[in-house]
Amino acid sequence: MISSIMNLLRTAWRLILIWADAFRALWALRGAAVLAVRDRNRLAEKLIAPEPQRHVLAILRAWAPNISLKRQVVKAYENTGTSVVTRREDVLDVLSRDEDFEVVYGPRMRELTGGANFFLGMQPGWDYTRDTSAMRLAMRHSDVPRVVLPRAIELSEQIVASSEGMLDLPQALTLEVSWDIVARYFGLPGPDPEAIKNWATTLFWYLFGDLGADPELRQRSMDSAKGLRNYIDVEIAQRKSQPTEKDDVLARCLALQAAATPGMDDLGIRNNLLGLVIGAIPTISKASCLALDELLRRPEALASARKAIDAGDDQLFAGHIWEALRFNPHNPVIYRRATCDTQIARSSLREKQITNGQMVFVSTLSAMFDRLDIDSPLDFKPDRPFNTHIIWGKGMHSCFGAQVNQAVIPAILKPLIAKPSLRRAEDARGQISAGGTPFPQHFHIAY
Repeated sequence: MISSIMNLLRTAWRLILIWADAFRALWALRGAAVLAVRDRNRLAEKLIAPEPQRHVLAILRAWAPNISLKRQVVKAYENTGTSVVTRREDVLDVLSRDEDFEVVYGPRMRELTGGANFFLGMQPGWDYTRDTSAMRLAMRHSDVPRVVLPRAIELSEQIVASSEGMLDLPQALTLEVSWDIVARYFGLPGPDPEAIKNWATTLFWYLFGDLGADPELRQRSMDSAKGLRNYIDVEIAQRKSQPTEKDDVLARCLALQAAATPGMDDLGIRNNLLGLVIGAIPTISKASCLALDELLRRPEALASARKAIDAGDDQLFAGHIWEALRFNPHNPVIYRRATCDTQIARSSLREKQITNGQMVFVSTLSAMFDRLDIDSPLDFKPDRPFNTHIIWGKGMHSCFGAQVNQAVIPAILKPLIAKPSLRRAEDARGQISAGGTPFPQHFHIAY
């Protein structure tokens, strides 16, 4: 009885705090209201920054946690309307209901492969199980501490040591290390490093970020897809005609093919590797840049991360990176499409009817700040359990390379954060520049 009363009081108190957060967010956004009157273009720029996003989401969690609209925001994929989900419980619910909320990327993935889907765009079924099972045999979790992490540490330390106190983070470090993983571990260095970096970045943007269906981006993506397809086809043919002793992902795929593993014909290998390349390079680079950007906004957190390095506590140091990405995630929203008429938050005050074909945006950023499930969400706490984060998604379509990301991103940033004089470069160079893309192109750091 006492326990029930305490739980009720605790929940009531958290609801009060949720409302308080919303009022604080309204106050913090008062400048945006002025901009809305004066300059809507500047308003859009302001609201896509992580802190204003968190303010808007705090307001929604308090007063409109689930929204359902007839308006079609997404033009890239067929849909009948738009829904927004902000509460953690509901976000996780949507991401776990694969039969009700499907991934939509299949049509564009078929464009990129020239015909076939690959597992990032598949619903549950034999094809998904076949391809993911085979690729888990080729891309093993045990490779991360044995092969991937030592090389990432070595290369990151080498780049930082040779950069003479100044570097452009994405160009000199984060893209370089992520390309090195694709080159050495996957076995796909590309015709040259810049080509495969650009292909992967453009195609990731087209698949997951081009909600407005930009025709110019589509043409660039078709050219990039053709280049990447042709390159991987040539690599497969060369490896088969001239076998080597390499133990990389491509070599393992060919070994699976020789063992008559389902789905491992040349086309299947090419399509799965194409998907892995697209996912690896932009994700690792962007997440690394955003994590450091957030830590540089927080001098106390940056000093705490450096202290963890000095103490040799890699787990605590990594906790600073994940907490930074909680505040500034590389992927603050995931979208799915309803396969039927259904409900979100059924039998609750926030229940919302979802119609067949409606696009559902689940805000993982919002979910990581929901007071009903996250203790002291506004505090920067690097010792949070990792399962409180939704950095790599949840459920069937969580990031396939999450194990690699979780090892490599701290390794990339560690030699930089260890520098006591680490700081942004002066003027605009010390801020992330995306160059009209969703990905950091330049971010100059001094140390």
